[in-house]
Amino acid sequence: MAATDATAFETAAVEVKKLTRKPTNTELLNLYALYKQGTDGDCTTPKPSDDDMKEFAKWGAWNKLKGKKTKEVAQADYVKLVATLKTKYGYAA
Repeated sequence: MAATDATAFETAAVEVKKLTRKPTNTELLNLYALYKQGTDGDCTTPKPSDDDMKEFAKWGAWNKLKGKKTKEVAQADYVKLVATLKTKYGYAA
């Protein structure tokens, strides 16, 4: 991955925390999954108990990307999603 791509990913990870309104749960799960895939690669974490719905949903979102997106593609998709969310929800620079 080129340094500029990594920089864009790191910048997006900071900027997403400055959205002026909270994204939907689905958008938050997509952000989480793309971030984890972009930083850690394929999910190797054991499936959590369905008793912890939040962790189970996060794991499921990330695990869906297993074998489907490289770290680089996930990072590029994350940057695009953050840009979309900044337009949709506003951004406090």
